[in-house]
Amino acid sequence: MSEPAAPAPNRFADLLARAGLDWFLLGLLGAVALAYLQPGLGSTASPVPWRLVTSTGVALVFFFYGLKLSFEKLRAGMRNWRLHTLVQLTTFVLFPALALLVKPFFGSENGELLWASIFFLCALPSTVSTSVVMVSIAGGNLPAAIFNASISSLLGIVLTPLLTGLFLHTSAEGGQLWGLALQLVWQVLLPVGAGLLLNARLGAWAERHRARLRVFDQLTILLIVFTAFCESFAEGIFSRYLPADIGKLGAGMVLLYALVFGMVWALCRLLRFPRADTIVAVFCGSKKSLVHGSVMASLLFPATAATGLILLPLMLYHALQIILASSMAQYLGRQEGAVVR
Repeated sequence: MSEPAAPAPNRFADLLARAGLDWFLLGLLGAVALAYLQPGLGSTASPVPWRLVTSTGVALVFFFYGLKLSFEKLRAGMRNWRLHTLVQLTTFVLFPALALLVKPFFGSENGELLWASIFFLCALPSTVSTSVVMVSIAGGNLPAAIFNASISSLLGIVLTPLLTGLFLHTSAEGGQLWGLALQLVWQVLLPVGAGLLLNARLGAWAERHRARLRVFDQLTILLIVFTAFCESFAEGIFSRYLPADIGKLGAGMVLLYALVFGMVWALCRLLRFPRADTIVAVFCGSKKSLVHGSVMASLLFPATAATGLILLPLMLYHALQIILASSMAQYLGRQEGAVVR
């Protein structure tokens, strides 16, 4: 009796893989398209409590990360002072320095306001959830990623108002900023701690289901992208500006992201960082937080008619960093999988 024939290869899927397109990247594009067509589905006007859903999803992501951690791994990640220094200097020194370098190109009154919005973006801390998820997908040093992303958010409470005060002459009350720190504790630190305490009992289970947990990470990112774009389209953030102006600013944001990503990658090569630490440096160092930016904009630029312009570079950078970082994380993750096999 002859053996059944092997299934024919999926040429379309193979072609997508060679082009760097998989279900996740296509899902990102689909999430943006759906948000554009039906922004009410994922905005705050929706009857679905999306903020609670996404917050719960992020908390579960970090709980599962904690399950895969051990105290030994966590201590080793925290001792990596060279990596931590590079990430924080990238976030709070390299980014603002790049903004200061391009200031002479924004000479007009409108140009000065646009430059102020770009500098505000560059002074923000890194994201927490998306940075860590991208590092996980790419196969990086997860304990170091959690440490750096969390520390960046806490430092941003002090350094972002300080930087904008020095160069944009702003000031702010700190009440809402400390609310962000409390949110960081509830959404990140406590879930990670709970998972860490359960590592001895459930760590083996988390390792066996690593592939499924990776899919959960990706679905969480898709949900964050969908709700963020729904809110942007519902509020008409992009409709207030000419398409050509948005296109130019978007190209500038892509250039900024690529420049920082490339510079940090080159520094890691120069410093002979291992691959896992390099992944942490480029993904945590190149991100900027939309959550912190939205709150800080209301505090640092209160009752300003140009608040929309202040947030526009951040909105564009936030969208582009997720799409670009997601594709890079998928590519690096596939490379690691090929090496393991």
